[in-house]
Amino acid sequence: MVLDLKHAGRIALAGPMGRTLAARIGDRTGPDTIVVPVPLHRWRLWKRGYNQSALMAKAIAKARGWAHGPDVLRRVRATPSLGGLNPAERTRALMGAIAIAPRWRDRIRGRSVLLVDDVLTSGATSDACVRALKAAGAGKVLFACYARVIDGDAVVALNAGQNGVAQTEAPGANDPGRPA
Repeated sequence: MVLDLKHAGRIALAGPMGRTLAARIGDRTGPDTIVVPVPLHRWRLWKRGYNQSALMAKAIAKARGWAHGPDVLRRVRATPSLGGLNPAERTRALMGAIAIAPRWRDRIRGRSVLLVDDVLTSGATSDACVRALKAAGAGKVLFACYARVIDGDAVVALNAGQNGVAQTEAPGANDPGRPA
């Protein structure tokens, strides 16, 4: 579904994916929460025609009755496609690439922010976004994504006692320094 949304133009998937995330968020934030998508650089947005994370964020905001801030974050510098890069390369590629839009600086100070992306791979993009949000004074920042890429070093264990549901443990997944 994520690949169809992201690369095949199946934007109708964003609503159900966003509503699924909205239903799973629970009471981790308050009524003043603002839902913020991971931004695309303007050239990638122009090429793709839409930001899949923004579409999902809009669905979450609508389902929960929260504010939607589609332009809170900006990708101020074009980055290469992160697919195929290792975590260190992804982090380097994103250095200085994410910023708060000036008109939002005062409006997010102290507020809870739900950062939304379609896929979490290494965490480099979400880390860059969380750093920008926190530097601008955001209160609690939570991260929601529809899918997570598990790398080759991750341990995947099937627990037959839980109806064959895969439980995953990835290096750093429970690291308190990682954005939640």
